[in-house]
Amino acid sequence: MSENISTSEQIVTKTSEAIIEEAKRIEENCQYSAKGHFVASQFWNNFSLWIGIPTVILAAVTGVLAFASVILLVGILSAVVVVLSSVTTFLNPKERANAHLLAGNNYDSLLTKARIFWTIDCKTEISEQILTNKLKDIVDQRDKLNRECPPIPSWAYNKGKKGIERGEYHYRVDREKNIK
Repeated sequence: MSENISTSEQIVTKTSEAIIEEAKRIEENCQYSAKGHFVASQFWNNFSLWIGIPTVILAAVTGVLAFASVILLVGILSAVVVVLSSVTTFLNPKERANAHLLAGNNYDSLLTKARIFWTIDCKTEISEQILTNKLKDIVDQRDKLNRECPPIPSWAYNKGKKGIERGEYHYRVDREKNIK
C-alpha cells in the first residue's frame, strides 16, 4: 500500500531539520541578547535620573545660597555638583541607554525573523538550498549585531535570563498552545 503525501505535508530531511534547529538557536540567542540589552538600557536610563535630578537640584540650591553669602556651604555644594556633572559627562548614561535600547530592538527584530523563518518559511516547499541561503543571511545579521552592539554587562544578561525563565518573553498564543 503506497502512502500519498498531500501538498501540505512535507518530508523533513536531516538537512531541513538542521536548518530549523540552527534557526531556533539563533532565535534563542537573540532573545537573551535582546532582553539583556533592554535590562542594561533600563539601568542606564535610571542611572541618568538618579544622577541628573540631584545634580539639577543641588545646582539650583547652590545658586540660591550664593546670594545668601553662605560661602562654605556654597563651596561644598558646588564641588558636589561638579563631581556629579563630571560623572554624568564621563559615563554618558543617556547615550549608553539609547545604544542598549537600539541593540535590544535590533536583536528582537532578528529574533522575529528567525522565528518566522523556522515556523513558516521552512514549512513551505522552498528548496533546502534557498532555506540554507536565508539562514546564512540571518546568521550574517546576527554576527553583525554581535560586532556592532555594545557588550551586555554580565549582571544585565543574568537579570534578563532570569526574566525569560520566569516567562517575561513568552507570548500568550504560545502559552495557550501548550495548555491545550
